[in-house]
Amino acid sequence: MNNQAEYFEDRVVLRLIQFSVVWAIVGMLVGVYVAAEFLWPGLDFGQFWLSYGRIRPLHTNGIIFGFGVSALMATAFYSVQRTSHVTLFMPKLAWICCYGWQVLVLLGGISLLAGWTTSKEYAELEWPFDIAITVLWVSFGVVFFGTIANRKIRPIYVSNWFFGALIIVIAMLHVVNNLEIPVTFGKSYSLYAGAQDAIVQWWYGHNAVGFLLTGGFLGMVYYFLPKHADQPIWSYRLSVISFWAFTYSYIWAGPHHLHYSAIPEWVQSLGMVMSLVLLAPSWATMVNGVMTVSKAWPKLKTDPALKFIVLALAFYGLATFEGPMMAIRSVNVVSHFTDWTIGHVHSGALGWNAMVTYGTFYFMVPRLVGRELYSSQLAHLHFVLALAGTLLYIVSMWAAGVSQGLLWLSVDSLGELGFSFRDIMAGMQPYYALRLIAGLIFLTGTILMGWNLFMTMKGRSPVPCKPMPVAPEWQVAPKNTQDAPAVEATA
Repeated sequence: MNNQAEYFEDRVVLRLIQFSVVWAIVGMLVGVYVAAEFLWPGLDFGQFWLSYGRIRPLHTNGIIFGFGVSALMATAFYSVQRTSHVTLFMPKLAWICCYGWQVLVLLGGISLLAGWTTSKEYAELEWPFDIAITVLWVSFGVVFFGTIANRKIRPIYVSNWFFGALIIVIAMLHVVNNLEIPVTFGKSYSLYAGAQDAIVQWWYGHNAVGFLLTGGFLGMVYYFLPKHADQPIWSYRLSVISFWAFTYSYIWAGPHHLHYSAIPEWVQSLGMVMSLVLLAPSWATMVNGVMTVSKAWPKLKTDPALKFIVLALAFYGLATFEGPMMAIRSVNVVSHFTDWTIGHVHSGALGWNAMVTYGTFYFMVPRLVGRELYSSQLAHLHFVLALAGTLLYIVSMWAAGVSQGLLWLSVDSLGELGFSFRDIMAGMQPYYALRLIAGLIFLTGTILMGWNLFMTMKGRSPVPCKPMPVAPEWQVAPKNTQDAPAVEATA
């Protein structure tokens, strides 16, 4: 092995962080524009490519696949090397994943603006992009699992379990949901039809949220939270139990998106029951995280990174309580097709996914480049803006959604709707104005983070870091590994 190969491959990690921050700013800027169109529909200037139907999927794809997946790749590559005590397997393939994914997100976004869409939620890209996604995702898996296969220590730390589940399950979901018949280069038709297509789509759609936006980010938490807090996981046994409970339960929850539809009622009931079961592993993980950081509360006063990740755990607990409640039929009849769902999604997306990613980036970047964070004050200001923006956003959408649901269910003495759709939506303008302000606040904080990280990285390359030597006795799993995380290399 040459000297270069002895060092962790952290250059690709840093580049993925940079791409993730760029996509966060771009995706959120598009989201703010979408919110503004609800107040001023003329903002599309009569241009089809600026219409809501085209820029809304641009927003979701840019955030989920640009910001989110780039962050997951960065943190997976960073942590798997250190928990396995080896450098990345096939580092050149890791670079192909890095740049190939960015090109894919960019071209996919352009295709959405051009009107190329399958119309499936979170799976709007047409078949040529589906094939490219499959190739790059499998490449991601080869690098990740190849690194684990080469590990110098027998135990596989729990964060790698979650990252591994992310890679395997998302690959399965993507392939099955995107089985389609191409008719032209830019158009295809699903292999499924009617209710079957809906079931497959929301089996994919909800589990994409589950294993990408939840499972993958839990892998981030289980590695970086103990590093933040400088404390071991409170209960490693509980983290493993939570993993298996989460993995088994989540895969069945998708039909709760299809209440009061043409799919069989037992399938709807199964989705509702399994959604309620998910409360156990979700809250077990939140409790595990809170107890892990319980001995490090004084650090919250000075460490903005730890503030973000602890706040993310709180929003994770909120979102994973609200979701199962909304899966109950009597609640769903009020919430479905309303802005309540938008509030729920963003309590997870802003409060959970974005917050934990921000905290992780504030932790990683200074260590990667061997320099203190450019400005802790800016990071603390970012925390305040992120919290204010998230709270204002979700409260405004909760209020709008509950109002919509109750008004749409109101009938007069003749059984006719008491309020017209147009009248109800006209009354939503104050809520939509609050949402726009909230989005601008959150975007401002994200831009501040981008500037802070840019100045921290400016003129710096990743600090060379070698895997920590492993003593012979560490290469054998200890008798009791339930509450003993694997030994990792120092960063």
